Amino acid sequence: MRDWKSELDALVAEATAFAGSLEVELEQPQPQLKEVANLDGLSVPDHGSSQRDQIRKRVESFKAHQERLMREREEYANSLLRRIRPITKS
Repeated sequence: MRDWKSELDALVAEATAFAGSLEVELEQPQPQLKEVANLDGLSVPDHGSSQRDQIRKRVESFKAHQERLMREREEYANSLLRRIRPITKS
């Protein structure tokens, strides 16, 4: 059996020397600005009100969010149907 440890050490040394000989210039990616989400729907905990009020506010916020998503899905589906109808009728 060969001395695999010495072969491994030699391979690591060779790879390290090769990597050291390379001159690589990495360009840092520019951070892309993201659109800031509308924070009106987010609620900051109000420690002065009761837990029941906090839960009610969160449930109302959740329901409003779900309704908005449903409206957006319906609008998207309607827009697709408007685009598809002329194609399917011909």
